Amino acid sequence: MSRTAVVAGVGPGLGASLARTFAREGCRVALLARTESYIVDLAAELDDTAGAGLAVPTDLADSDDIAAAFDRIREAFGPVDVLVNHASAAPWKGVEAVSAAEFDRALAVGPRAALHCSQAAVDDMQAGDGGTIIFTGATTSVRGREDAIGFSAAKFACRGMAESMARELGPDGIHVAHVVLDGQILPPDREVAAPEDYLDPDAIAESYWHLVEQDRAAWTLELDLRPHVEAF
Repeated sequence: MSRTAVVAGVGPGLGASLARTFAREGCRVALLARTESYIVDLAAELDDTAGAGLAVPTDLADSDDIAAAFDRIREAFGPVDVLVNHASAAPWKGVEAVSAAEFDRALAVGPRAALHCSQAAVDDMQAGDGGTIIFTGATTSVRGREDAIGFSAAKFACRGMAESMARELGPDGIHVAHVVLDGQILPPDREVAAPEDYLDPDAIAESYWHLVEQDRAAWTLELDLRPHVEAF
């Protein structure tokens, strides 16, 4: 059965890999991001797969923009079945250097955007046969990092949201999962000396798809992904 999936926060790298993987599996994939030119090209690429793509230019820090985006998605593709809260924006600054505006934006693009996107998606999922909401986390979701106070605050918040939502929405048939990406992701635009030390974005995307396909009898709440066994 074809699903409608929303990836909130799409750029080169993991966001694009998620979109391609979901479309390859037959999903109609809505791409939310501020950079219109990139998502328009990616959506056209997805139209040549088993699924389809829809570019929806969106400022994820703006709740009205998010509401309008979901209205457009429903008009084009129908109710939302899968949501990936993937957006983040934070300066790599410590407690004395970060400005109030920078800190507020980290929260606005991270947990607040995830809240508004989730609220919009949950309405569709509760009216239908359930669905899946996935949060993209990071090492800083579970361990603070020096000079990353805004990013850490945002990622810790998203992890808490995922855990609360999983308990609240599970009885409605909505699978909420949080993915800890504990390591650097292989960059799409440059070569690295030791690629085995990086997480492969395509492999990560396959793990996200597994969460979507999981049987309700054994849902994953948190998935921890690391590059190789030595990372443990």
